[in-house]
This record gives sequence, C-alpha cells and structure tokens, in this order.
Amino acid sequence: MQNGLGYDTWATTIENAAPDSGRKVINVQQLLGLPDSTPNPHLWYKPTTTPVVANAVADGLAAIQPAHAAHFKANAAAFIASLAAWNQAIAKFKTAHPGIPVATTEPVADYMLQAAGADNMTPWAFQANIMNGTDPAPQLVAAERALFSQHKVEAFLYNQQVTSSLTESIISLAHASGIPVVGVYETMPVPGYDCQSWMLAEVNALDKAVTVKVSTEHL
Repeated sequence: MQNGLGYDTWATTIENAAPDSGRKVINVQQLLGLPDSTPNPHLWYKPTTTPVVANAVADGLAAIQPAHAAHFKANAAAFIASLAAWNQAIAKFKTAHPGIPVATTEPVADYMLQAAGADNMTPWAFQANIMNGTDPAPQLVAAERALFSQHKVEAFLYNQQVTSSLTESIISLAHASGIPVVGVYETMPVPGYDCQSWMLAEVNALDKAVTVKVSTEHL
C-alpha cells in the first residue's frame, strides 16, 4: 500500500530493491485518479478515501485468494460501516458550524476540515512551506499571526507530531489570543487508538474547541 503524491517514495525504492512479480501494490493516488500536481498528500484524512481503499484491498486479496473473496469483501463492508460515527460527527459539525473560520500550520487535516465545512484562513503557501520544512516568507508569517492577534479564527489546528520554533510561537500566540488549540496527528497516536477512533477524536476535539473554547493539544 502506498499513499502516492510523493509522500512515500521510499516504499517504491524498497519494492524495486526486492522485486516480486506476484506483489500487488495499491497506490491511493492512482486509485483515486489524482494528478501529481495534487497539492495536499494527506489523503487518509479525506472521508471518501477510506471506503475506496478498503474495497480495493478486499478486491486485491480476493484476486490472490479467490476462494475467500466473500470473506474479504464482508470485512471491507464491516470496516466501512465502522466509519459511520466519524462521518456523522463531520456532518453534525458542518451543520452546527457552517463556514467557521480556522487556522492551521500545515495541511495535515485540511481534507477533513473541508468535509466539515470549515474555512481554513491560513494561506496555502504558508501551509505548504511548513509541510515541506521551509521558512515561510515574512509576509506569510505576518498574515498567519494576524489571524490570531485580530481574532479572525475560532480554532487553531497544528501538526502535533512535527513542530518548529515558528509553529511553537504561533501556538503561544493562539493561547495568548484566547484561540483554542487542537493538535492533529499525521500518523495514528498509540496506544489506545485505531483508525476510526483516531479520526473521530480529532473531530470531537475540533467541536470542543469551537463550542466550549477548550484546547485539546494531545489525544
């Protein structure tokens, strides 16, 4: 399984170093028909991605073991059904807080924010710079900081697993400005979480931030 969009090119290197004609690789980018120019690689945060991937895995396994095809497909269906709570939480948030303005450091949870109807006010160039480990231009930093000092957003989401002096300073500014902070995770926090509970916990943390103004920086 590969994400694609340049996120895990190391996997291709490993696969090429140990070729296997019987290996089936599912590339999520290709599965979804996304061009290489797609700016945000965090496809697992897009609610519509997971069911497509689950069915592709089931189909791939069924091709390898046809006798167990029904079992694989039933498991995929059960997994997709288990995502209902996440999807319902997103829909509930979208109804309760349509177009609510938020800020981010990088686009880890952007797809989920879009599904939830939130308006990410952070300039894309700023997000891309932080994601790629480069320093944003001073005007981008000023624009990001103004979202907090001028109280233009209702919540702030940052990659809890990757921070820098710049992102830490923005977290401090959010606190000083009374903007609740939500830590989102690029990889699943463990122990105690699976894919479903991880995604649901983040939606719940966002809802808590905008409804009762409480930060959740760690799951």
